Amino acid sequence: MIKISLLIILSLLFTACINKHGISAKYYSDCKEYYDLQGYYHKECGEDDIITYKEMGEALKKKELEPSGNVY
Repeated sequence: MIKISLLIILSLLFTACINKHGISAKYYSDCKEYYDLQGYYHKECGEDDIITYKEMGEALKKKELEPSGNVY
């Protein structure tokens, strides 16, 4: 199990980019930036992240709350 998780982590490190949103296949996200007729700024980015920092935090919290199931 440890070998598999180590292999996955190493493959992500060498094939993925860590940016300010999380881990994605590209360092820069394809974003569309524009101002509307009222002068408000909008920025729409595609969902090209493999995993975001928010998802990582939620997964860790979920893992901490799960009972271990080991009884001594």
